[in-house]
Amino acid sequence: MPQSIRYLSTPDGARLAWASMGSGPPLVKAANWLSHLEYDLESPLWRHWIQFFGEHFRFIRYDERGCGMTGGDPRGLSLPHWLADLEAVVEAARLQEPFVLLGISQGAAACLAYAIKHPERVSRLILYGGYARGAYQRDDPEFALKYHAIADIARTGWAEENPVFRQVFTSRFMPEANDMQVRWFNELARITTTAEAAGALLDSRAMVNVTDLLPQVHVPTLVLHGREDAVVPLEEGRLIAAGIADAQFVELESRNHVLLEDEPAWKRFCEEVLGFTGQAQDRALAPLTERERQIITALARGQSNAEIAAALFISDKTVRNSLTRIFEKLGVRSRTQAMALWRKGE
Repeated sequence: MPQSIRYLSTPDGARLAWASMGSGPPLVKAANWLSHLEYDLESPLWRHWIQFFGEHFRFIRYDERGCGMTGGDPRGLSLPHWLADLEAVVEAARLQEPFVLLGISQGAAACLAYAIKHPERVSRLILYGGYARGAYQRDDPEFALKYHAIADIARTGWAEENPVFRQVFTSRFMPEANDMQVRWFNELARITTTAEAAGALLDSRAMVNVTDLLPQVHVPTLVLHGREDAVVPLEEGRLIAAGIADAQFVELESRNHVLLEDEPAWKRFCEEVLGFTGQAQDRALAPLTERERQIITALARGQSNAEIAAALFISDKTVRNSLTRIFEKLGVRSRTQAMALWRKGE
């Protein structure tokens, strides 16, 4: 699937690489750890993510400071900069309608801040594997100690040709990955950022604490989290869902922080996202013509054939014939089944 990559300059002089692909309703993904706009298209770790979102949305993403095609000095690793960078990408994309905002892992913090500052711009908020408290903010000394050790390893061995140092990181992110996926992740780590930047990025994540923002979020929110995620414990996902009014929470059966294409949790993730954003309904109704969509919409509102005919200035016979074609296209046998399918995703 083709993508268009552009650069923008931030007020403080940073240069961000961002990409757009697809032609559906807009969905913007905040930057998350270890991304590369070009390399990710080939990666067995991220390729299915990009294909999924690109097939259903106008998918907009960017590489953060010190990472991927943005590269450069990893300065400005704080929430105000992350929020400003997200705002800059949204402005550069020239979005004219409210959009779905996606935060993966540490991207959740920037998304929360954006949804609070610009609630009119965000139609839906999706947070996967996210956290409101970094590793040093969770009152868990053992977890913090392990995290600090990993950050030190990143500084000393990230750029080594021997992947043994990066393997420590990989094994936590995807404990169920096969050998090929592990090699790809190790290589992604090496080409995406430098040892200096990796250490700085990890330290900045650990200091995040946006728990005070959670009650201020007032947009429809879906929180998804792996049950045995070793990078971000399940409790962090529950904390976010509990703190945001009316947030939906989905617990995925997975040990991987990055969901792999062949695991059931990935299919569940896709289904939940499509249902939450209303794309599941659009997909089911894709075979219908515009007139047929008008008829089934009226049907779902409880209108009779005569009422539909009058509203659309067509005959009763045309309505009956259209319903027959609609049932065939949707694979249903009754008005009730057709209405149920139409309402799915609402």
